[in-house]
Amino acid sequence: MDVQKQVEYWRSSAEEDLEAARSLLKKRYLRHALFFAHLAMEKTLKAHVSRQTEQVPPKIHNLERLAQIAGLTLDPSRISFLRSFDVYQLEGRYPDAAPAPLDRRTAREDFLSAEEMVAWLKTQL
Repeated sequence: MDVQKQVEYWRSSAEEDLEAARSLLKKRYLRHALFFAHLAMEKTLKAHVSRQTEQVPPKIHNLERLAQIAGLTLDPSRISFLRSFDVYQLEGRYPDAAPAPLDRRTAREDFLSAEEMVAWLKTQL
């Protein structure tokens, strides 16, 4: 496996998803925007997993678990954020999951936090 090619695939795909999330947020598709923001974080973490393990990342969506597999050392606030943000991938994939209450302000704050997390994760690659 070409590790650098995998890392670049996950990184560039994450950038596209984050841009899609921005667009969806502007159009007030809040749940969709946060689903794509989650996807951007997930893919950035999968870039880390590829680099760390030299293997294709597992087909999982749990952000905290991906960070663990990648061997990232995260402070408690970042771990807590990853855990809490997982709610947005559940809603997008599993229609029977209980939806998180969501308003524009919360969506914007959560998006900005996700954007910051993706940026920080990129600096760690």
